[in-house]
Amino acid sequence: MPVQTIASKRVAHSRRGAVAVEFAITAPIFFLFLLAAFEFGWLNVVRHTADNAAYEAARTVMVPGASAAEATAKATSVLNVIGARGAKINITPSNITNSTTEVTVAIDIPMSSNGLITPRFTGKTTLHSESTLKTERAN
Repeated sequence: MPVQTIASKRVAHSRRGAVAVEFAITAPIFFLFLLAAFEFGWLNVVRHTADNAAYEAARTVMVPGASAAEATAKATSVLNVIGARGAKINITPSNITNSTTEVTVAIDIPMSSNGLITPRFTGKTTLHSESTLKTERAN
């Protein structure tokens, strides 16, 4: 059995609360980075979904006989998959006729009402996505 000296007992005794103190210092920083990673990951999910919604809505309106209301409904349908709230959908031109050559769908999503955990990191951000396609009804 190894013999412990008095000096080694003092070193072990003096380190007794060091792990708890070190954890108390580093844990908030670690969890802050973890929450920020989740928040920015969610920001990318919302951005990608907004891009997809704008594209799908523009594809809906590019065919003959489609209306701006159908494009808005399609974009809303795609955005509802992730539960996006407060999205503003703008179709240009608002009146689509047989002489319309291209259509643009723009979507703005405020991250203040779409944050995953807390909009602390991305609350002032508004995601903007836009898709422009040529229509099939142009002469």
